[in-house]
Amino acid sequence: MQDRRPPMGESLLFLTDDQLLQGIELMFFAYRGFTSDPDKILDNHTYGRAHHRAIHFVHRQQGTTVNNLLDILGVTKQSLNRVLRQLIDDGLVESRVGERDRRERHLYLTEEGIALESELSETQRKRMRKAYKAAGPDAVQGFRTVMENIMDPNMRRHVNTPKRD
Repeated sequence: MQDRRPPMGESLLFLTDDQLLQGIELMFFAYRGFTSDPDKILDNHTYGRAHHRAIHFVHRQQGTTVNNLLDILGVTKQSLNRVLRQLIDDGLVESRVGERDRRERHLYLTEEGIALESELSETQRKRMRKAYKAAGPDAVQGFRTVMENIMDPNMRRHVNTPKRD
């Protein structure tokens, strides 16, 4: 007897509005959980999520320019300058004049900035590791595919993908 059920992925092509709303709610609550541990750490430093995002992306792309960080974060120059000024004043980020173009400012985390980034990301890596382990490799790949397709396509170039050996 032949199995007449559609392949698992095919049944997902016909989601109801309620199922889509449930997915949206899951994203909201997952984001709240994902940011809760770093938020507690940031509170001890009088920083917010904007500081966390700046620290994360400067760490992932040491030497990135202010303009590149503006593009990644999608914030105003005024907003980013406020955050960067605080991080620089507090000794977490260093701004260096560009060697090729002296108008550019390149951003680097200091040792103190690297330590804070590590503390923040460790809480998130722990949560992601636990979720990935529970879901399994096929679900992890499916999650990545879903997230990439939710993102604006022009932002995919900013995602650092792990290097394969």
